[in-house]
Amino acid sequence: MSIERISVLGGGAWGTALALTCARAGRSVTLWEFDAASAEHLASKRESKFLPGVRLDDGIKVTRALAEASRADAILLVVPAQAMRVVAKSLAQTVPANTPLIACAKGIEHGTHKFMTEVIAECAPRATPAILSGPSFAADVARGLPTAVTLAAANAETAEALAHAINTATFRPYHSTDVRGVEIGGAAKNVLAIAAGIVTGRGLGASAAAALTTRGFAELARFGRAFGAKSETMTGLSGLGDLILTCSSPQSRNFSAGVALGKGEKAATATHGKLAEGVFTAPVLLEMARERNVEMPISAAIAAVLADQMSVDEAIESLLTRPLKSEH
Repeated sequence: MSIERISVLGGGAWGTALALTCARAGRSVTLWEFDAASAEHLASKRESKFLPGVRLDDGIKVTRALAEASRADAILLVVPAQAMRVVAKSLAQTVPANTPLIACAKGIEHGTHKFMTEVIAECAPRATPAILSGPSFAADVARGLPTAVTLAAANAETAEALAHAINTATFRPYHSTDVRGVEIGGAAKNVLAIAAGIVTGRGLGASAAAALTTRGFAELARFGRAFGAKSETMTGLSGLGDLILTCSSPQSRNFSAGVALGKGEKAATATHGKLAEGVFTAPVLLEMARERNVEMPISAAIAAVLADQMSVDEAIESLLTRPLKSEH
């Protein structure tokens, strides 16, 4: 599989960072942005409003024409999880058959309980779904700081070809065929990162943070097993690796939202207008866990806090007063 032309759909921080990465990998890159003002800023200033000080490579073409962006050997879909269906449907009309569509959103669709590659397969059946996830902050990737992620597709050769196509000296994608495992890690860790932020915002200490992250990983692993994920994926970059990153840094929007909740802010304002996928994922994750009888007390507490069904203090108490049990 020859991959020379790559389109990136979404000109936010992560989309811009991935466009820069693909350009560094020597690919011909087109960056599509829906919002007219943002597209104009990218084209004229050669800089994303979300990544000030990071210059867009001169070879990256900025466009608002989806048909133009669809003419690529592979397409990175860097749009919010709840917008994936709309974008995939629009692409389906023009994208060539068997073109890899790589979801770069970490979430689960409301209502349908579908993962991102399932949405792509349903809306653009001629395309080849794939998923990119792992411990990565847009600002780090954009500035060329060392980063490793996981890129998964059902076909091993496809996954390997895509990984090689976007590999650079500082951006290392490991390839995998465990599509579901990679998607689960990316989605579930966002909910747990909100919980970790609450621990920090409430000033509960480093010991509590370590316990929360460890027991949160146990939840993630149980959920993964119930949905067919491989154990090595759960302990890999897109599982444990991403969980560690987002549960420990204010660069994570989900962690920051949790900090705000821990300091007493209401759920409605805790994100400060920024996209925190965990807020949308929490209720869906809990619904899916209940369908498979998967015990996820931390995720359940976060979902209740976000729905204003439980205060932060009540959520903490509910976790601390659970019956003692074996760790395994």
